[in-house]
Amino acid sequence: MATVELATAIPADPSEHTRAVAAMLDMMYGNRPWRRHMAPVDELVATILSQHTSDINTERAFASLRGRFGSWELATDAPVEAIADAIRGGGLANQKAPRIKAVLAAIRLRFGSFDLSELGKLSVAEARRELTALHGVGPKTASCVLLFGLGMPALPVDTHVHRVTRRLGLIDDRLTADAAHEALESQLDGDRDRVYAFHMHLIHHGRTMCTARRPYCERCSLIGFCRYARNDFVASA
Repeated sequence: MATVELATAIPADPSEHTRAVAAMLDMMYGNRPWRRHMAPVDELVATILSQHTSDINTERAFASLRGRFGSWELATDAPVEAIADAIRGGGLANQKAPRIKAVLAAIRLRFGSFDLSELGKLSVAEARRELTALHGVGPKTASCVLLFGLGMPALPVDTHVHRVTRRLGLIDDRLTADAAHEALESQLDGDRDRVYAFHMHLIHHGRTMCTARRPYCERCSLIGFCRYARNDFVASA
C-alpha cells in the first residue's frame, strides 16, 4: 500500500467529524445544492421500484407504470397483475407490484388523497413516523420522500451511505442502517442543502472509491478522517 500522509486528526466530537467529512466531500465532488426530484408519492413509488435494480431499469419501470395508468388513483384500483405487467422491465415485478398497490391504497386511506405536501409542515421525525406507519415503508424510503420530494433535511441511508459512514467512524459499527438516519441527521444541523449534498456525495463515493469489496484508501482524500483507513495503515505499517 502506498505511503499516505495522515496528518489530519480525527475530531473527537461526532458532529464535528461529520461536518469535516461533509466539507471535504464538497471539495472533492463540488457544490450540490438541493433540487426537487419528483412529487412525494412519485418518489415513494420510484424508491420501491429502485430496490435491487439499476437506475435505468427504475426509470423505465416508473415511466411504464405512469404511462399505463395515467394517475395513481387508477393504479390503486387496478388489478395487481396489471401493475406487475406495467413494471416488468424493472425486475422483481411480482414482488414490487403488491407493495405498490398496497402503499398507494394506504396513502389514499390515511391522507384522503395522493397529495403528501402537508407532511412538509411537520418535523422530520414526525413526517417520517407518518410515512413508516404505512405498511412496507421503511426509514430509507420515507427519507427519500422527505428529502427529494419535500425538501426536508432527512438523510436516506442506503447500503453505500451505511458502509461509508461506518468505515469513516461517523456512526458506531453496530448501528443498523435504519437507526443511522437520525444519528447522522443530528450531526448535520438540519441543513437541507448540506444533508442533500452529503447523501449524494456519499453514494458516489461508495460506488467509485469506498467500494464494498475493496476500498481504494491509498487514493482517497478522506483518509485523514477515516478510522477504517487509519487502522488499515497502522496494521500494514
